[in-house]
Amino acid sequence: MRALDFFCGAGGFTAGLRRSGIEVLAGIDANESCRDTYTLNNPGSQFICADIRSLDARALKAALPEVRANDDDLVFVGCAPCQPFSQQRRATKPHPDGTLLGRFGLLVDEYRPGYVVVENVPGIAAVTGNSSFNRFVRMLERANYSVECEVRDAKQYGVPQSRRRLVLIASRVCEASLPTPTHGPGLLPWRTVKDTIAKYPRLAAGATSANTPNHQASALSPLNAKRMRNTPKDGGSRASWPDSLVLDCHKNGHRGHSDVYGRMRWDHPAPTLTGRCHSISNGRFGHPEQNRALSLREAAALQTFSDDYKFYGSMRGIALQVGNAVPVDLAHVLGKHLLSMTQVEEG
Repeated sequence: MRALDFFCGAGGFTAGLRRSGIEVLAGIDANESCRDTYTLNNPGSQFICADIRSLDARALKAALPEVRANDDDLVFVGCAPCQPFSQQRRATKPHPDGTLLGRFGLLVDEYRPGYVVVENVPGIAAVTGNSSFNRFVRMLERANYSVECEVRDAKQYGVPQSRRRLVLIASRVCEASLPTPTHGPGLLPWRTVKDTIAKYPRLAAGATSANTPNHQASALSPLNAKRMRNTPKDGGSRASWPDSLVLDCHKNGHRGHSDVYGRMRWDHPAPTLTGRCHSISNGRFGHPEQNRALSLREAAALQTFSDDYKFYGSMRGIALQVGNAVPVDLAHVLGKHLLSMTQVEEG
């Protein structure tokens, strides 16, 4: 089985598929800054820098002449940027990325791969009426794909992070299905923050480890350093701060997002990581006990990237690569499930 990974970013889905035994021919993304991270960690998988809004079937064929239409063993993976449908989005103006799923659908309709996989925030399916997602599903059904779609949490598959995502698997060669959860009540225990990041060397805010790649933590202003010292360890929040440390925007009864400036809990899965997972002011991204935010390496580990998966770019750019990625272990599970679907059909 071979795959194309659209909106590949740093290569989380690619790495998981490769580990499952699926050959990933190429990752396609509009962000050139992901090239080094993608290619240096996934040798043999080509990186194509292209905006899907201008990538038609003819251009794709020119870039990848070995990819044929109606190939039963071909997988198209499309994890479009989720900002247009995120719960954190507050703007009412349409987001330009809201058309990306439709553009991906045009390529699916043109090539008719054997399998299609989509992972995105649940909000993508919450839009009623003739939404881009509903049009996408109807296109698949018209093309005789069997479609299975449901919101699942990555922690159900061994990812040490609560990360609810809509997962769609479609197949035109066999009955589509989703993998059975492996972790949770009555199953294997959730993987936790402690399981995942307790092994890394201690690190001060603003410091970089000499021996552990990407183990780098953001610097803190003196005021924010004081705030971290006043945030109780192992899950504490800004609710414990003295009045002198409270931000103006959180005074006079306006509390804002309660997780910002909070610490993660050792014995729980991490909260959902975002592209600002290196910043204590953007979520519950404080280390459980050290007075700093998560390091880039710790964030990558919570996204289940292996320690030898090195990220390239600025600190902010790497945080975006990590936070926007599909967790490697989730992609691995999905890849193994695709292969099992083909075996059932052959059996």
